[in-house]
Amino acid sequence: MLWQILKEKILMDQQEKLLSYNGELLIFQLLKGKSSGGSNTELCVRRMMFSSGTKLFVEKNTGSFSMGGEGVEMIHCSCVSDFRTGILLPCILMKKIKKKSIKYILLLLHNFNKFEVVLHFKLDYELKEPIKLLGGPMVLWSCAKKIFYISPPTCTVLCAPVEFSSIKWVGEVRGEGIVVLGTRAPCLPEADDGKSVADSEAVIWGSECLAYAVEKQKVLTGASFLPHAYSSVVSCVHICRAEAVRNKLRTSVVAVTCKSQLVVFQDGLPKDVHKLPYDNPCSIQIAAVEGNNELVVVSFSSGEVCSVWKDSLQVASCWQNVSSVLTDDFVGIGTDQVLVFPKTESISEKLATFQITDFGQYNYVSNISYHNDLSSAKEGEDNRFFTIKALEARLQAGFTSVHELKRHLQLKERVLVKSCEALIDLIQGQEHSFLSAEKEGLVSLWDETQKPFDNGISTPPKVQEQFVEEVWYRVVDDSLVVGVKLMESFELQLHDVTLSLVMDHKYPSFPTKCQCRVFKLEKAPLAESTSHWQPVPKRIKLNDCNGKGGNGGSSRLKADGTKTFTAVTALSPFLAFHQVWCRVLLHAKEKSCKDENFQSNKTQTLSCGRILLSMEEISTRKHSVNLKNSRYADIVALCAVSHKLPFQIISRDCMLTRVNTWLLEQMECTPVEDYPDFKFCCKYGSLNGTLFNWNLETPFEGTLTVFCRHQTILFQCLHSLFGLLPSACKIKPLRLRSKKVLAGQLALALEKEMVSLRLSLSSALHKTENNLLLDDEESKEADRVPAVQQFREAFKKGQKQSVLGTTRTLGGSFYRRIILNVVEAQLNSDTITWQCSSL
Repeated sequence: MLWQILKEKILMDQQEKLLSYNGELLIFQLLKGKSSGGSNTELCVRRMMFSSGTKLFVEKNTGSFSMGGEGVEMIHCSCVSDFRTGILLPCILMKKIKKKSIKYILLLLHNFNKFEVVLHFKLDYELKEPIKLLGGPMVLWSCAKKIFYISPPTCTVLCAPVEFSSIKWVGEVRGEGIVVLGTRAPCLPEADDGKSVADSEAVIWGSECLAYAVEKQKVLTGASFLPHAYSSVVSCVHICRAEAVRNKLRTSVVAVTCKSQLVVFQDGLPKDVHKLPYDNPCSIQIAAVEGNNELVVVSFSSGEVCSVWKDSLQVASCWQNVSSVLTDDFVGIGTDQVLVFPKTESISEKLATFQITDFGQYNYVSNISYHNDLSSAKEGEDNRFFTIKALEARLQAGFTSVHELKRHLQLKERVLVKSCEALIDLIQGQEHSFLSAEKEGLVSLWDETQKPFDNGISTPPKVQEQFVEEVWYRVVDDSLVVGVKLMESFELQLHDVTLSLVMDHKYPSFPTKCQCRVFKLEKAPLAESTSHWQPVPKRIKLNDCNGKGGNGGSSRLKADGTKTFTAVTALSPFLAFHQVWCRVLLHAKEKSCKDENFQSNKTQTLSCGRILLSMEEISTRKHSVNLKNSRYADIVALCAVSHKLPFQIISRDCMLTRVNTWLLEQMECTPVEDYPDFKFCCKYGSLNGTLFNWNLETPFEGTLTVFCRHQTILFQCLHSLFGLLPSACKIKPLRLRSKKVLAGQLALALEKEMVSLRLSLSSALHKTENNLLLDDEESKEADRVPAVQQFREAFKKGQKQSVLGTTRTLGGSFYRRIILNVVEAQLNSDTITWQCSSL
């Protein structure tokens, strides 16, 4: 009698299912009763909703559905989409045992607790886990390593043409439909003699991961989800993201192994791993909690539950003696919470003892006697501390070896670059100055005289301390701007200018990229010209082993006016040091203003001085930009980190006097004292710090130049300007270099090309004329010889000159210099011509 009572109790426990649906808690129960025709079984549902006032689950409404006589069981329930409407609805799979077959019934629960039979089918065997209810709804199960599925549109049991040893996950992949992810025995390759591989190699192969698209009936690359090496150890899988992009799967997978390891995979590669505190994991759920954070909830077969943050893989909480755990928005705040029910004897006790938490603002516990078991997880973390330390030491040793290898490769690269430069100079007939072997970190094989040098920097003594007027730096947002202002008396033209920051030897090396630009600005009383700003393309410049390289651009400056070179780099790498001394180096090609020979350009490295980056001064905003003081460096620093965008404004109906009023009143701009053409926006908000340059060429035409940090500010300015100007006005964006400027540069380039060609031809003709003069002198000496001999010598000379006239050539080095000069001149003119055509 007691055994019969226990058997009925166990059966009743199996006939109760909990399901979360749109923040509601659905309780499905099978109740047996008697009617006039015999026994009857009803499927009942109770909709429960969490009340924020009472902090309890209250009953919203109920419903029932008659299932007929005995032998009815509830197999599975889930929330799936209806293929007719696309609406997500609760779905229940029921089993009804008959004499010779088993009938399965699939029900959908609509609003007002109305049940609908959407599918029923018969099988001669009993379904066993894993059973999946998918969108459609579709029922999918595994039997004898085969995949079977049925849905209402077909009403026929179909079989997939692939075999699976086990199913790890079934769900929908964007672009592929419903996909089954599982494992199977690998297709082992055969040896050369036609025999299969050995048993030892078969153990190494293990099993392989396989993915099959059910609707498209095609096999996908299983390695895009999990590596084949993990297929035999993974217990359960949850695919967070999977979509087909350009015929390639992009995936994000969370899996739990049989060794209780939580592993995160990205595009089929392991990204991170964490050890779980319990054994035998059985299911994974993902909860999107408050703050755009994702929580991985892992359930274990022995009744434990562990929640782990997905980003940091840190344990959030652990529970023991858990009956069921659900994730949904039960409170109604727009994000998910975790609902935990402890093991109890009845449904009423489950609804009275529970915990709802999102590990943030909301955490409610109702009548739970057990405590949050974080201590066991903490003990597990302590036990693994020493193992992790040992692994970290091994990784650090590996990183050191890799770093040494990188330094060795950089040394080889520098040697190859210097060798190529020497070879080019040798081909061009120029003298190349070889660096010392000690300077390159090598040991010389020959005895050589050692010459002192200063950190590998060759600086001409004649201009070492006479060309720099000021070296400064400013902090603009997250950028560090370093500027070098040259003296007006500096009479050299500079080409291909770059700035580099070289730190002291005591600081560790880290890569720093600089964007170098040249800036020329004159005060209003001196000239009517405005700022001249030319951004240049990036290129990486390699320095010595302790230097932090930059990249720069080309610029050609005249000797009049003030010239400033700037380098913009990220400030964050320097914040790790309290005080950093940096040497500022200027790399350029020097060319005299009167020298027309293109081969006379020499690469110079000029030391401009040192700057001290003090974090104390930066934190007190000592080096921040302040345009109210009208300092030249502040304007240059702000322009260096801003985008320059010029616009031409043309109005035929009215004068453009409103633009200046718009800048001063609506945009709340203040003119810079020493540079009145620049106006600084003091308006509160994102527009603060924007520079404007308004140049009114005629009463009906002008140019507005905007220096802004990003395009959103530009759109705000243009939107405000469009509301001010009449609709007949035309606003046209301009290129940074106009056709008028490029036309002048093209004329100068063509003139240089003609001069170079004329000088080359004249020098070649001059050399051949000298050879002919020598022949004439020999003929004059021959006049003193008797007549017969003169005729004989004259005949021989004529033959010789006819041969020499057809085969006369120039020297190889002289010919190379002529061709190089002409090609450089033509390349310069062709480049400017292409720039003119692209405007």
